[in-house]
Amino acid sequence: MKNQPGTSQSFWQLTTTDALKQLSAAESGLTPNEAAARLNQYGPNSIKAKTNTSGLMLLLAQFKSPVTLLLIVAALLSAGLGDVADTVIILVIVLISSVLGFWQEKGAARAVSELLKMVQLHCTVLRAGKKTEVPLEVVVPGDIISLTAGDIIPADALILEAQALFIDEAAFTGETYPVEKSVCVLPENTSLAKRKNTLFMGSHVISGKATALVIKTGIDTEFGKISAQLQQKTPETDFEKGIRKFGYLLMEITLLLVIIIFAANVYLHKPVLDSFLFSLALAVGLTPQLLPAIISVNLSTGARRMAKQQVIVKKLSSIENFGSMNILCSDKTGTITDGKVNLKDTLDIDGTHSEKVLQYAWLNASMQQGFHNPIDEAICLGYKGAAGDFKVQAEVPYDFIRKRLTVQVKNKTQNIAITKGALNAILSICTRAEDADGKLIVIADCHKKIDEQYVQFSNAGYRTLGVAYKPTDAGHDFTKDDEKEMIFLGFVTLFDPPKADVIKTINSLNQLGVQLKIITGDNALVARSLALQIGFSDPKILTGAELMKMSNAALVHQAPLTHIFAEVEPNQKERIITILKKAGNVVGFMGDGINDAPALHTADVGISVNTAVDVAREAADIVLLSRNLDVLINGIIEGRKTFTNTMKYVFMATSANFGNMFSMAGASLFLPFLPLLPKQILLTNLLTDFPEMTIAADRVDDINIQSPQRWDLGFIKRFMITFGLLSSVFDYLTFGVLILVFHVDEKTFQTGWFTESVISATLIVLVVRTRLPFFKSLPGKLLSIATVAILIFTLAIPFTPLAAWFGFGRLPAVLYVWMLVIVLFYLASAELLKRIFYKKMNAKLLKQGN
Repeated sequence: MKNQPGTSQSFWQLTTTDALKQLSAAESGLTPNEAAARLNQYGPNSIKAKTNTSGLMLLLAQFKSPVTLLLIVAALLSAGLGDVADTVIILVIVLISSVLGFWQEKGAARAVSELLKMVQLHCTVLRAGKKTEVPLEVVVPGDIISLTAGDIIPADALILEAQALFIDEAAFTGETYPVEKSVCVLPENTSLAKRKNTLFMGSHVISGKATALVIKTGIDTEFGKISAQLQQKTPETDFEKGIRKFGYLLMEITLLLVIIIFAANVYLHKPVLDSFLFSLALAVGLTPQLLPAIISVNLSTGARRMAKQQVIVKKLSSIENFGSMNILCSDKTGTITDGKVNLKDTLDIDGTHSEKVLQYAWLNASMQQGFHNPIDEAICLGYKGAAGDFKVQAEVPYDFIRKRLTVQVKNKTQNIAITKGALNAILSICTRAEDADGKLIVIADCHKKIDEQYVQFSNAGYRTLGVAYKPTDAGHDFTKDDEKEMIFLGFVTLFDPPKADVIKTINSLNQLGVQLKIITGDNALVARSLALQIGFSDPKILTGAELMKMSNAALVHQAPLTHIFAEVEPNQKERIITILKKAGNVVGFMGDGINDAPALHTADVGISVNTAVDVAREAADIVLLSRNLDVLINGIIEGRKTFTNTMKYVFMATSANFGNMFSMAGASLFLPFLPLLPKQILLTNLLTDFPEMTIAADRVDDINIQSPQRWDLGFIKRFMITFGLLSSVFDYLTFGVLILVFHVDEKTFQTGWFTESVISATLIVLVVRTRLPFFKSLPGKLLSIATVAILIFTLAIPFTPLAAWFGFGRLPAVLYVWMLVIVLFYLASAELLKRIFYKKMNAKLLKQGN
């Protein structure tokens, strides 16, 4: 990115006119052509490196494995010693394998890129005098941007206009409270925390609205500088940790095997180069070369399937966590309830309907300039009276500390401040109350009556707000400090009914092994009423006040047993998620509000909706196109299918490869020749990998969907050793038939074992891909076709010109009968062993559970 304007001067000391002049910009915004030219000049507005890796670089990345590079070098060395044919064959096989991996990963990357466009963040800019929505990445210096509550600040900018603007700048200043911003000119030496006329990329709007001039974008922003210094990496998911540890395990086994086999073959006076090539080919054979490509394809295929279920995956590795999730925390609005807040009534302190309370609540809701939420919309819809001639004089925006919003309004005869918010927050600033006759009484005298009304409304399931007012001076703009000695006017009751099918949905989640926990700011009485309506017979409820008094050690025990967290402060959501994770759970959090970003970051799976505010969508790993728990259930199922199919490849590749390599390593020690030539080993590996490339489209058994699944390296080790050793038993049985029954020569031995090895490794996939008897769980269409194709190709090789290239010969017809018997016996034994293996595993899990 080229140097941007504004870097030579501290832009917070510029007037609007000077800033526009320096940037060659206008208050009407840039023209589309000017914006395009600046985007080309300064680069995209992003702090991330460009992820669209070129096709050539992606292809070259397929050769980065040290074992593959060693194999290429050794093959070239072989060519230098005169064995050009073998060198060409080995290099061609390595190239084919790498091209297959490249083709798979390229397609996966393209698919994910298309999906991410569906949830791309946008902002409003002024272009040629017209407001237009553009992706954040195309914002350029000189753009005029419009911001409202919930918006992420797309770049460093100078404020041109502001109305009751409060910004969350915690990432820059460490200050947890929102910072008020306004139009002004500041000295050059003003510290970052005090630049009240400046907006910083990555912060977000809590309330109010603004128009600002973009000064710096991308890595030239304050956020860009911080990111460059920290160079923080996204924390590994459980799945990524498992893959890494699995890779280390294979490296250890491979290194040990290569050293032992190479040393033994040299000791037995076999050609050094052949022994080295053989050892390297063994290493390649043991390594599931296509694992990175298979994982990418499985995850991208899963992401495409999830997209059809209206679930967009922003971070592919989160799919595994989505499938592993056993606790889902969610707000009730829009997921448990219809998400449509309805006004029930407006009442005075005696609990009777009051038009005055309705009018004052409407004035507050309709004239506030900050974030228009569903509650305000419900009040506005419920008011049928005259609009009157009131105008806004001042506003104290809502914040999550005060839990109230005040608007100062005036007309020809009146000037009043009206405050609306959480009942306790309203009562705390009131000294008097107004009764049904308009008489003012001391608040202490009616406090008990107010509390009784509140309990009654809450028990009925209504969310209850308080409304207060006081006459004000037209010559003074009302401020936060003036919120005192107010008059309590009455209540606003609201309701959001549960969804019609929510009980069925919660039961479906329970059947999938996912426990739903509701986190809400509503009081405990309202939360309990809702819990009873949606099927909780005896709901366990923890309030925010109780959470504050509880130690982390106590909460670790209590949180997993709790159904609803009520009266929760925004900053307590993150603590709840952290504690649930500490208790050993994989936790999902579903949020869409301004204050949900920290919890979304903390959760194993951050879930938001496409209609959420920018800051929530940016923090989420997964975005739902429909705010419906049924959509979430479909996503969980698809996540588990993706995880299952990925693990199928791991089981197939490791067990078959480990068995074959163990057999070859042992055979090479007692045979006077190599059991398979290096090029034959590589061909075996390529052919057995080919059907497994279709595993992403394979069918998944219901048993794999019914409960959360997690990466278990110990289980993989046991599976690999158990089924690998079984494979070796039948390999040695094949050796015995070839040598003791048929007394074959070197070429026939290699051809016979190659044929048996590829066929058995291809067919065993049908057994190990499922926990059920293989005839009860048929493979998917693509896997079936690929399996048949490889079987035909393998049987045909000795009768084609390829036989001469790879050193194969024709086999006696009767040998095929022997191999058929061995393969069938192998499949039957694997089926029996599988039943015993999983029975023991289930017994062990049951014992651990008890």
